Amino acid sequence: MTSHDRHARPGPVSHPTSLDVHPLALRDPQLLLEQTLRQWDGGDLWVFGYASLIWNPEVEHIERRMARVLGYHRALRMWSRINRGTPQVPGLVFALMPGGSCQGVVFRVPAPLARRELDRLWQREMPTGVYDPRWLPCRTHQGLVRALGFTLRRTSPNYTGELPEPRLLEILRSAKGRYGTTLEYVHRTQESLLSHGIRDRRVEAVLMLARRHGLLG
Repeated sequence: MTSHDRHARPGPVSHPTSLDVHPLALRDPQLLLEQTLRQWDGGDLWVFGYASLIWNPEVEHIERRMARVLGYHRALRMWSRINRGTPQVPGLVFALMPGGSCQGVVFRVPAPLARRELDRLWQREMPTGVYDPRWLPCRTHQGLVRALGFTLRRTSPNYTGELPEPRLLEILRSAKGRYGTTLEYVHRTQESLLSHGIRDRRVEAVLMLARRHGLLG
C-alpha cells in the first residue's frame, strides 16, 4: 500500500440522485443503513468494489486486496437516468447480480474511521436505497474477509433484464449523463479491471460489440 493509496482522495464524487432510479425502486436508505450496521461486528470495515468503486473508491483505506465473491457476478443490467443517461435516453451501469462469481477488489477501512467512511459511502451508493447491501464472504490470497457489497435484485424496477443486442447498441451509441456516456463508463471499468489482472468476458463482449459498430477505435 503506497502513501498515495492511503491519503489521496480521488476526483469528483459521482453521487446518484433519486432521478437516477425508477421511482418504485426508492427505499428508505436510513433503515437499510441501520440494518447493515446491526450485521457489522464493529471492527475494520471491508468494502467490495466490482466496477467504479475499483477506480474511484473514495473511501479512505489502508489496504486493498484482490478478491473473489462466489454467488454473484458483474452485469451491465442497471438503468442510469442521470449519471450515465437521461430519463428520455437511459444509460446503464454495472450491478452485482446473483449467480456465478465476481473478481474485484476489497478495501480495508480501519475501525476508527469506519463509521465516517461508511456514511460517505452510503451517500454515494445508497441515497435512494436502490441496492441491497450485503456482507459478502470475499476470498483473497491472504484469507477470507467479510466485505460490504452493493447487490441488485432481479425484482428491482431498476433491473434491465436481458437487453437485445440492437437495444444495447443504441444505448452505447446514444446514452450520456452528467458524468459521461455509458460507453465511457464501461470502457473505464474494463481498463481498471485489466490493470488489476482481471478479465471479464461479459465486459469484453460489450466493448467488442461497440468496436464492431465503429463506436470505439
